[in-house]
Order: sequence, then structure tokens, then C-alpha cells
Amino acid sequence: MSGSQRLSNLLELANQGPAMRAALAEELAELLAAWPADCPAEMRAPCEALLARAACEVDDDTRRRLRERLHAAPGLAARILPREPEDRTLVGAARSGEAVAPHIARALGISENMALEVLCDESGHALAAAAKTLGLTRAAFSSLVLLACPVGDAAASQGRLNAFDAMSERDAKHQLRRWTREAHAAE
Repeated sequence: MSGSQRLSNLLELANQGPAMRAALAEELAELLAAWPADCPAEMRAPCEALLARAACEVDDDTRRRLRERLHAAPGLAARILPREPEDRTLVGAARSGEAVAPHIARALGISENMALEVLCDESGHALAAAAKTLGLTRAAFSSLVLLACPVGDAAASQGRLNAFDAMSERDAKHQLRRWTREAHAAE
């Protein structure tokens, strides 16, 4: 199917209302991730705007699939996909004594068991990777270290904080890909 035909099909999906938002969003993400040479360049911005609108109207699972699909284009994902206030959600859960692992699992698309391992990793490396991937601030990371799964004494907590400072976003994304591969292999 040519690029122009794909654009026409997307416009038809857009006109079908909220029931087709997930299909529209996923098709748009696929198109934008690999923009066809025969699609007019001036249509890219309207497609991004349409995806941004559709992404606000889909469920969490669809948003997770969109993040995975746009993983190779992080700038595009950052512009288009709504950022959940992960800092507030995770720290709020930890402060209220609620289990944080299910929230991390949902946000990263990993199992709750793996999220619990991430949360309680004594080195702090796994939690730092998760935090960097989710875009958490250092303050939110610190709160999780102290509230959600405290391990060891003050020196151990400082070591976990140092892991956050040392973790690059590139390494964090690499770690997430590894967890995702492991999760798919386990299924």
C-alpha cells in the first residue's frame, strides 16, 4: 500500500470516532516510525498531532504498545505520548504503604515479580535503570529507595543513590530492553 493510501486509511479511521482510537494510534505510530518516501513530508506534523490526540484517549496497554513501537524514535515518543506523573504515582504509593511493584510493572511492561526484584535490588542498579527509563527525578528515586524497599543502612541507601547518579539513560533503556526480552521469553 502506498504512503498516500495509508494516509487516506488513517483519515478514515480518525473519522470513525473513539471506538477506533487504539487502532488509529497504533497505525499512526507505525507510519511515523518508518515514514514512507512517497508520503508528503508536510503530512508528518498533522499525523504527529493526530497521534498525540489519539494517545490521550487510549488505555494504558495501548500506550505501552505505542511506547514500544516508538522506542527507536525517543524524541518522537517524548513529543507525542503523554507522560504519566510517575513520580507522584510511585512516591504516593510508597508513602501510603501501598505496593509499588505493581505500578512499576505496569509502567515498564514487565512482570510484578521482576518489578519486585528491580525495586529491592541491593545495588540500586536495577531501580536506577527503571527510574531513568520512567523519567523519575532524583528526589522520587530517593523516596523509593527509602520508602518502598529499604535495604541495609544509610551507607547502603547512599550506594543506591549513587547508582542513580551513575546510570545513563542509554544504559537504562538497554536494561529495559533486556527485561522486556526476558519477559517475552518467559511467556
